[in-house]
Amino acid sequence: MTPAETEPGIVDAHHHVWDLSVRDQDWISGPELAPLLRDFTLADLEPEARAAGVAATVLVQTITVPEETPEFLTLAAHSDLVAGVVGWADLTAPDVADNLARLRAGLGGEYLVGIRHQVQGEPDPRWLLRPDVQRGLHAVSEAGLVYDLVVKPHQLPAAVEAAERLPGLTFVLDHLGKPPIASGTLDPWAGHIRRLALLPHAVCKLSGLVTEADWGSWTVEDLRPYADTVLDAFGPERLMFGSDWPVCRLAAPYAQVIAAATELTAGLAAAERHEVFTGTAVRTYGLTITGVPGPQEAPCA
Repeated sequence: MTPAETEPGIVDAHHHVWDLSVRDQDWISGPELAPLLRDFTLADLEPEARAAGVAATVLVQTITVPEETPEFLTLAAHSDLVAGVVGWADLTAPDVADNLARLRAGLGGEYLVGIRHQVQGEPDPRWLLRPDVQRGLHAVSEAGLVYDLVVKPHQLPAAVEAAERLPGLTFVLDHLGKPPIASGTLDPWAGHIRRLALLPHAVCKLSGLVTEADWGSWTVEDLRPYADTVLDAFGPERLMFGSDWPVCRLAAPYAQVIAAATELTAGLAAAERHEVFTGTAVRTYGLTITGVPGPQEAPCA
């Protein structure tokens, strides 16, 4: 049974696009990532998404340059697929609040639903707790936006502490915090996940699993212990599906990623599956999607 048959109106809460003629993606280096060294556009994604029953998506920042977010907001303003944008802003900038206001006031500003920074690349494991970063996160909260966390397992304790300090800001953990699926190790990652999930304003994306697994030989059963951990910790009402396209293509095509997520959630009731594939994203990001129930109260209201 496919998601399109069981979950009409899927929201893909995490994907990227880029145009190498506009700017380089300097994180794409080495032979393993070579398949990503080409343009990936909404025109590439749309037929795959529609075929899988996806009604809307959330477009997520890729690199830390200020020009990218206005470009993404413009794309959203002219797209029937993108319902929200998680952009980038320099959290450490003294005028971060003004920068967020300018983004909201510009073309497509109504599509800005969140902010993300590549914390996974920061050498300081406690970067999220720096006073200037905390001030920036407070500005994100004051702007009524969500904060997406992209961290590695050793950075999860700081992410938990940051979320504890800011109960008015919804934190969305991307890619389950990048657990070591290829090695089959659960701890200490699972303990950090459970601690984060104790916070009612923390949400998790069921995304990025296939690229944390062995790209050439992964199976759904390799992913299951990690999916089960977040399902148990967060519950379906705080878990949302994301494809991580086109990065997922390193390990699996779009349709296979959705099929894997469908199999991992097959034991849930229909209403719970709806939360994972649609409801949580709509509620958390405040998305408006034709034919899909409107946003309800967000977890951190």
